[in-house]
Amino acid sequence: MTATAGDSAVVTVTPNPSIDRTITLGGPLTRGAVHRVQSVSNEPGGKGVNVARALTLAGVEARALLPAAPDDPFLTVLAPTCVPFAAVPVAGTVRTNLAITETDGTTTKLNEPGAELDAASLTALTEAVLTHAAAAQWVVLSGSLPPGVPEGWYAEVVALLAGLRCKVAVDTSEGPLLALAAGFERAAPDLIKPNSEELASLAGADPELLEQAVHQGDPRPVVDAATALVNRGVGAVLATLGAAGAVLVDGTGAWLAAPPPITPRSTVGAGDSALAGYVRAAIAGAEEPRRLQMAVAYGSGAAALPGSALPSPAQIDLDAVRVISISPAPS
Repeated sequence: MTATAGDSAVVTVTPNPSIDRTITLGGPLTRGAVHRVQSVSNEPGGKGVNVARALTLAGVEARALLPAAPDDPFLTVLAPTCVPFAAVPVAGTVRTNLAITETDGTTTKLNEPGAELDAASLTALTEAVLTHAAAAQWVVLSGSLPPGVPEGWYAEVVALLAGLRCKVAVDTSEGPLLALAAGFERAAPDLIKPNSEELASLAGADPELLEQAVHQGDPRPVVDAATALVNRGVGAVLATLGAAGAVLVDGTGAWLAAPPPITPRSTVGAGDSALAGYVRAAIAGAEEPRRLQMAVAYGSGAAALPGSALPSPAQIDLDAVRVISISPAPS
């Protein structure tokens, strides 16, 4: 369904949406070899779209805001999900991303850059964000930026949203993440959700060492890196660490959540599902440990599903996620 600026508990913003094509192999991927494909699926993607889909499955009112022409094939793929959306008209075509999944859950991604947004389209998208955010509890800004969008756009939008009542979460990487961090002292989001590589890029650390430390029972390096961001104004940092679980740090403390044992099938959308779980719990008024527990349950639920499937509430095991307090966080 297309969009007027109706009330939604959550508005997700995906400036670079995609049709996500997932190819499932029957064995390991070998460069230069010929492979037999077990299955192929096409799903509407882009990080914010994934968050909106997971929340919609949970009965949370979520609206996906994105740039797409009225006749773009992406909207045809999105329609069966029943996710309310607002499409800002643009001239280009939504990209198609390819994910190749092996039997052990290892996923190789080939992402197209996306359609270029001109100045008029970007202005229209920015104005649409502010319009839809006015009645929202949470605004989630997610994913890469397409050609034509400056790396500081997320930082600009966070500053524009600072005067509204909504909470703001950001999940991005590389240049846009660094540009966002450069503006924390001016306006910082209520939540950021870096993975180990993204947190390491902000902290000047080694991402493998961060995950290894958690695996070895020492979450302190992750907590220290996240606390440095909280001290710069970020409300909370949800650091997702793959099989090591996740760490949540805010101004009141720090917590570690260990994921339940699963058989991984695909990591596509796992981080987006974790963010959806956190936001779902936050809207329900849950305290921080419960938010982290829900985030990890959702991320694990997504990783146990094939392709880019996202978990419904019936497919997550909240009680199997163990949360440990590492509070208080270091200052």
